[in-house]
Amino acid sequence: MSHPASPNGAALAAAPHAAVEVRGLAKRYGEIEAVRGIDFDVTQGEVFGFLGPNGAGKSTTISMLCTLVRPTGGRASVAGHDVVRERDAVRRNIGLVFQDTTLDGYLTAAQNMRLHAELYGVPREAIRPRMRQVMEMVGLWDRRDSQVNTFSGGMKRRLEIARGLMHSPRVLFLDEPTVGLDPQTRASIWTYIRQLKEAEEITIFLTTHYMDEAENCDRIAIIDKGQIVVLDTPARLKEAVGKDRVQIKTDDDQAAIAALRERFGLSAQIAEGAVTFGVSAGEQFVPRLFAELGLPIRSVSVSRPSLDDVFLLHTGSTIRDAEEHPAVNRQRMMARVMGGR
Repeated sequence: MSHPASPNGAALAAAPHAAVEVRGLAKRYGEIEAVRGIDFDVTQGEVFGFLGPNGAGKSTTISMLCTLVRPTGGRASVAGHDVVRERDAVRRNIGLVFQDTTLDGYLTAAQNMRLHAELYGVPREAIRPRMRQVMEMVGLWDRRDSQVNTFSGGMKRRLEIARGLMHSPRVLFLDEPTVGLDPQTRASIWTYIRQLKEAEEITIFLTTHYMDEAENCDRIAIIDKGQIVVLDTPARLKEAVGKDRVQIKTDDDQAAIAALRERFGLSAQIAEGAVTFGVSAGEQFVPRLFAELGLPIRSVSVSRPSLDDVFLLHTGSTIRDAEEHPAVNRQRMMARVMGGR
């Protein structure tokens, strides 16, 4: 489902039965604009992702939507309730899994679950059957009487997801749900997330800086420096790139960039330690590249458009580079703006 878009790519018209509606949402900390007036909707039952590097504004946005941080501008509603005027109603209708664990390691898994249920007013007679239901979803019912300190990182994350479902929320927020986990554990967490979405019929709003994770979303909003730069399905975003990514390594990368511009009319840049550019039919272009570049090429790789290419297209850097070299990328973006690109 697509919706009319604003100039920054975010959906503007309220989606039918929207679980989350955001208009001009902003957060400033002194001189720092963490979130700069963003607009988007999340449809009921959707898996919606915020994709961006650390420091892009993902967690700040979730904190505002979950009523943990008060916006300095704009408005937002979750499950039909305003995040400023109806904080208690919002909190009753959401589940939240933070980046850092908030479990009590000295309690058992069941004790953590029961404490959460009591805080949210789950009827006493409903606690045990609900606990069994959600813990079986994440494969932890047989460990319910184990102390949480004995759990692995992946088990703790699964338990937190189950805990977030105890009070049957309408929207589940997952802030970097697999950060710090190994690839195999991350994949298993996503298996559980897909299963619980089908079983619970809830809306899932997650943040991530992992490209493969974003592929699991129905739609993603790419956020950078507090602004949404584009919003659509992963497939449409990749289709819009329209070119293969070619990366080459040479003994003189700046000379290679100049040669690509002069001989092929291609605009290239350094990304992830290699000269990077986009071209149609990349594999067919490679023989011509070796023949006509005029510089020795030490290695070459060609890949189909990915979400990292989408991020590169819209921000001027890859997520990896944005996280490793934030100052360099700010300068690069300024150069692009000043150059009229």
